[in-house]
Amino acid sequence: MKTISALTLATLLALPTLALAADNPMVGQLSQRLLSIQANPDTAELGAFERMQAQQAIATLEKAKRRDQELATYLAERRVEIAETAVRAALAAREVDRLERTRSDLLIEASRRDAARARQEAEQLRMQAQMQAEEAERLRQAAEAETLARQDAENALTSVAGKQQQRLSSAQQNAAKLAREEAELVSGQKLPGSKFDGRGEVFTFAGDAFAAGASSLSGGARNQAKALAEYVNIGKKGRIRIEAYDSANGVGQKRADALRDALVSAGVASSRIQVAGKKAASTRARSAEVVIAP
Repeated sequence: MKTISALTLATLLALPTLALAADNPMVGQLSQRLLSIQANPDTAELGAFERMQAQQAIATLEKAKRRDQELATYLAERRVEIAETAVRAALAAREVDRLERTRSDLLIEASRRDAARARQEAEQLRMQAQMQAEEAERLRQAAEAETLARQDAENALTSVAGKQQQRLSSAQQNAAKLAREEAELVSGQKLPGSKFDGRGEVFTFAGDAFAAGASSLSGGARNQAKALAEYVNIGKKGRIRIEAYDSANGVGQKRADALRDALVSAGVASSRIQVAGKKAASTRARSAEVVIAP
């Protein structure tokens, strides 16, 4: 883990949190807990990396939309707890080192005394050293327990985030399914086939959407475009990118323009649509794609 300078961390923690707390009290509370660590001379240099992660989580919480507030609050609280745990663990380790140095100093001092006094004092020092060693071991075990707790918290955060993403993906697909059904009922037409990938939801117009080497839509493709326009408007989807293909120069662009015009005629705002024609083989499975961004 790379060391983060105190100046860098102080700059991050000094961001104006009071203004944020007015909108979200939890932001102010969590930020105040971090600032209390920074303000303490004994802890100002400790847990720098964990505190930076906590500050980033708080910033994410402040910017989170209403539907993401619960998860963002949970993550920010756990990050702050991890930072506080890291500081306590570092303090414990520092105390262990101090006790070890004290024990060594005591033993060295005992060896310099004369034999008569040394025997008596050595026993006393041995008892003190034993108690200090026991205390050091207790603190070491506490530090290890804090480390394990932090690892458990990290694992819990990863698990919660993964489950939340799965639920979100499932909800989005269910919403898309309902919107497709509604669009087909309202328009009386069938939507073209679709899938989800990294670009968003991709609708594919098959090769029979255009005549060979032509740019005008077939009757079936026009009906599909009508249903797709209804789907886009029902779901209030994001930006739309049309990509059309043909091996002849310029035909792909004309096909993309024709498909855009069909969507606009069916009620889709032209400002939402981007078009691109590509020189590539138009196959039975694909002559054009309409990509709807999330």
